[in-house]
Amino acid sequence: MIELIQEYWRPFLFSDGYSTTGLAMTLWLLCFSLALGFVLSVPLAIARTSRCRALRWPVQFFTYLFRGTPLYIQLLIIYTGLYGIAAVREQPLLGTFFRDAMNCTLLAFTLNTCAYTVEIFAGAIRSIPHGEIEAARAYGLSGWRLYAHVIIPSALRRALPYYSNEVILMLHATSVAFTATIPDILKIARDANAATFLTFQSFGIAALFYLGLTFAFVGLFRLAERRWLAFLGPAH
Repeated sequence: MIELIQEYWRPFLFSDGYSTTGLAMTLWLLCFSLALGFVLSVPLAIARTSRCRALRWPVQFFTYLFRGTPLYIQLLIIYTGLYGIAAVREQPLLGTFFRDAMNCTLLAFTLNTCAYTVEIFAGAIRSIPHGEIEAARAYGLSGWRLYAHVIIPSALRRALPYYSNEVILMLHATSVAFTATIPDILKIARDANAATFLTFQSFGIAALFYLGLTFAFVGLFRLAERRWLAFLGPAH
């Protein structure tokens, strides 16, 4: 066990001497996909709750597609399937993009978390009391100003407990990145197991990393909920 840690602590944490690996790679995959998925999900959530079918139905199809299929399959299709299509492979920009494992992995993770986040935010928008919206309109807010100053801030606060679950699930989902040969925590654990045959120790260390990250994110979201959801608590 000690020899395993001495030999693989650098790859498990941040680098193997040539590239980013392990914990650093997992956090990069997680933060990038969550950030881009969050940015995309806000306007899509507005479209998802729109009364206009032309806006609502395409977003609804997108969320059903990516929530209804496993992330593992989505990664395989994007990483190996799309590049196998001649029209994609022969187009310079698309060919270059889909030939890179990192690009494909980040795209799959971003689309997947975006689909779940859209539904979370759309549900939060629907849960806003009608009185809040009417009060905002009484102050003269309408259109984009109503969304920017009232609906979106209120929905994001209300969505915190549910979005925290999505962050944790996405953290665990990054473990499928090894499929695209991305050196995340699980890939390093698999390499260590193959080299040392210490299966319990190799994957046990990986499990501890995921467990520690999970506790850290849970703690951060609890602090955020205490600050931004205090208005939902009982009056004193």
